[in-house]
Amino acid sequence: MISAVIFDLDGVIVSTDEYHFQAWKELAKELGIDFSREDNSRQRGVSRMESLEVLLEKTEQTFSNDEKLAMAEKKNSIYRDLLDRLSPDQILPGALNFAEESRKLGLKIAVGSSSRNTPFILKKIGLSDYFDAVADGNDIQRSKPDPQVFLIAAERLAVRPAECLVVEDADAGVEAAKAGGMFALALGAAKGHPGADLRADSLERLSIEKLLRELG
Repeated sequence: MISAVIFDLDGVIVSTDEYHFQAWKELAKELGIDFSREDNSRQRGVSRMESLEVLLEKTEQTFSNDEKLAMAEKKNSIYRDLLDRLSPDQILPGALNFAEESRKLGLKIAVGSSSRNTPFILKKIGLSDYFDAVADGNDIQRSKPDPQVFLIAAERLAVRPAECLVVEDADAGVEAAKAGGMFALALGAAKGHPGADLRADSLERLSIEKLLRELG
């Protein structure tokens, strides 16, 4: 029986994909690397340092760990500047309705995101105090597809992993949910993942009550 819904943040509640792309592209330009949207799509759902490695695959240059950390921090600084443009108007269609319906059914709701910018993003879109719990990149040592962030969210909600439905738009997130013993609702690009329990294009006009009936 589902007693909690854990939402990924980026691509589920709000989309900052374009800001990520622009920030990585600016860093790539400084390094003389041609960075495409296809490259950017491979970074979805993984950590900042893993995303950097995707970018650095396109150069024969070698860098020390300290240099890589500095690059990742520079990218994040660019990204944070772009995030200043975020507002509540940019919450994705259907996200709040889905969360509100979950609450009305007596379900707890949480965010489980690998991003260390999660608190800043939630503040910009006016949802800092909205969720019953938040687990993010500041809490974890292992990013998705490791289930650590979702397991922390479940622990903070005081529910068992088997009682959680994770809402994800990235393959790595679906894999993390299943590795943690949770149900997975796969959205958008992730809906073709064979491990997903439920699938939808987006949360717009999606009913949690109907989905729970599908799960039995």
